[in-house]
Amino acid sequence: MLTYEQALEKLLAAAQPVEEIRSVPLLAATGRVLAVAQKSGVSVPPLDNSAMDGYAVRTADVAAAGVCLPVSQRIPAGTVGVTLQPGSAARIFTGAPIPAGADAVVMQERCEHGEGGVVINHVPKLGENIRRAGEDIAAGAEILPAGVKLRPQEIALAAAAGLPELPVYRRVRVGMFFTGDELVQPGEPLPPGAIYNSNRYALRTLLEGMGCEVRDLGAIGDTLDATRDALRRAAADNDLVITSGGVSVGEEDHVKPAVEAEGSLDLWKIAIKPGKPLAFGTVRKADGNAWFIGLPGNPVAAFVTCLMMVRPFVMRLQGIAQVAPRILNLPSASAWNKPDGARLEFLRGRINEVGAIELYGNQGSAVATSLCWSDGLILNPPGNCIAAGDTVRFVSFAELLA
Repeated sequence: MLTYEQALEKLLAAAQPVEEIRSVPLLAATGRVLAVAQKSGVSVPPLDNSAMDGYAVRTADVAAAGVCLPVSQRIPAGTVGVTLQPGSAARIFTGAPIPAGADAVVMQERCEHGEGGVVINHVPKLGENIRRAGEDIAAGAEILPAGVKLRPQEIALAAAAGLPELPVYRRVRVGMFFTGDELVQPGEPLPPGAIYNSNRYALRTLLEGMGCEVRDLGAIGDTLDATRDALRRAAADNDLVITSGGVSVGEEDHVKPAVEAEGSLDLWKIAIKPGKPLAFGTVRKADGNAWFIGLPGNPVAAFVTCLMMVRPFVMRLQGIAQVAPRILNLPSASAWNKPDGARLEFLRGRINEVGAIELYGNQGSAVATSLCWSDGLILNPPGNCIAAGDTVRFVSFAELLA
């Protein structure tokens, strides 16, 4: 069996970012991946400005507390004052440019109205409460590197630099379908032997959450011809084909021969639990090939392998360089005495009120309730027993679903 690291390395080595780049308005860019590094054409802030409401002064005029200075001007944000004359103060508001001649701002709480002016009850230091031009962003500086997934904070930074739009990679297009005559849609009657197709909803929403455009073909019957037809339709105009179920070698598992007929396939056994079988290959289409990943059919296995295998592959297709999730080292609140001797286990757990990880009682690969109960996954090495208090490696769903 391949180790998890070996399998992931093979996946990522194959992935290449989509080539199309599109410029989109800032308000449409959240969640997209920046294709070209961006520089600022302006300094932020553009001028020295006041960090708070108060009075702009010359420090030389306030050698001692209690000095009363006449107020020569009022400078709200968005206006530029005139040169501050010696022996005077300027009423100034947060964000307003510092007038020439002033070298400090005294907050209004340290001032009071006096006869003929304002009484300064504090001796300011040079530069006090002044935000210097360019202290956040210098004109010409790179503010956003290529390959970053744009969050609201990156959008705000681009806006602060005056950029109205950003060049991003087009969305990764995914065609998906699910194999199994036993699959029934929620809301339909459930015949004996049938199950509701929960994987369709889990995988589609996961992929859409990753920023993909998903073409959903639904459930496909367990025949070779139906599976081959679905593969052709899923590959057309898409970058990646995802399936769930049917990747083993049983008589009713048609995905393997179908992909081999429509493209090429490498069927992997990965030393992970849940999710040992995973198929990777390509499907032919009119303008080349679409990538293919076949996931297991059990709900937890499909969910976990989508997060731990498909997610980094999709991120690399999107042009994201850093795809590894952040791993936390946390104490375990539970014991685990039945590890798999050969496979890395993804154990479902949640963080309790003291910051330790509690394990869900039933770690079966079909127990979907464990995913709702948990905050994330413990990455437990093969053969490793866990005692309460041991440090475990934990990756949160919040990290994986961001």
